[in-house]
Amino acid sequence: MAISPTSASKLARRDPYADFLRAFSLMVVILWHWCFTILIWGAKGPTATSPLGFTSGIWILTWLLQVLPVFFYIGAYVHLTAWQRAAARGDRIWHFALRQARELAVPSAALLGVWIVLGIIVGSVFNLDWMGRAVLMVVSPLWFVATYLFFVAMMPVTVWLHRRFDVLVLVWLGGLAVLVDILRFRYQVPYVEWINMVFVWGFAFQLGYFHRRISGLDQAPRSVPDGVPDWAYQPAKSRQQAWAMTFVGLFLLVGLVFSGLYPGSMVGVPGQGSNMAPPTVCILALTLFQIGVAELIRPFVLHRLASGGWFARSMGVLTRFALPLFLFHTTGMALSRAVEWSIFGLRIEGVEPTLTWWLLRPVSIVGPLLATLPVIYLFSRRRARPHRPDATRLAG
Repeated sequence: MAISPTSASKLARRDPYADFLRAFSLMVVILWHWCFTILIWGAKGPTATSPLGFTSGIWILTWLLQVLPVFFYIGAYVHLTAWQRAAARGDRIWHFALRQARELAVPSAALLGVWIVLGIIVGSVFNLDWMGRAVLMVVSPLWFVATYLFFVAMMPVTVWLHRRFDVLVLVWLGGLAVLVDILRFRYQVPYVEWINMVFVWGFAFQLGYFHRRISGLDQAPRSVPDGVPDWAYQPAKSRQQAWAMTFVGLFLLVGLVFSGLYPGSMVGVPGQGSNMAPPTVCILALTLFQIGVAELIRPFVLHRLASGGWFARSMGVLTRFALPLFLFHTTGMALSRAVEWSIFGLRIEGVEPTLTWWLLRPVSIVGPLLATLPVIYLFSRRRARPHRPDATRLAG
């Protein structure tokens, strides 16, 4: 399947679908936190829960909305493509990987440091025993950043494994993740489950190195004379492969969840087991399912992006600001909630979702967004420098 030359000419030189997937996956996480985080005040301070613990059956939505596997997958493809360009200029892969990791590590470390210092000062001055817990809740999404940074820094190793052993690396990562779950659930080996932070997320990241093979972009026709590929090209074999990945992942999820060994939700739910912290083999199945779905909708999304309408313009803005929004969205949410609580008190938010609570979910975005934008401005202003292309922006 291919788009017309006129539409193709409207697409950027870098892979627009890679940009879309990165921005979309981050925005889903942000909106989930803003809309569906329920904060409960108790004797020991605030604790967080979600409607998943109260509303039966909606955990099935997490099979589409827990999209971190997509971010790891497409992020690996973007970094690999950027490395291939850097290698043509003579860069060494260790230097490249550490430079890319530093681009994300510096603002993340700054954010963490500011909140730690703020927590110590505010907690000490006002004698707030719960301040440490509140700070931990705000910076908790950084676990994902730390894991992602690990795989970016380890690109010299993973790229070598990919070139030397190809798909066998995926087989080993998936198999080792299964063994870890056996040791965890069958033999209750303590702390062994955390090894799957490497095997499960490593599987999603390593799978991204196969993106061109999965999507069929290796065979896509290129324009003359600039050589830009038809990003929406999708041969019949790739589409069949996408359907196969979708159903294999779906059937694996159904089998694992309804075996009773794993919870149905792909995000953590208070009082239940978690498939995310640390990850289980359900996330492997989720990765296959979501990548299959992503490939099935790729031609449609690219047609929409090429049209130049509101969808394309909106995604252009989100692509630019998705990563800063992700880094600082919990800070903005904390500031927004602090203003609400100072005005209306701590008991304004009910524990169990009601019909009114559900109807107000779109409105719940406004406060955190308005509070996050100034934080992004302050940090980006401090770090402003001349633009240079790198893997945080380029793909294809």
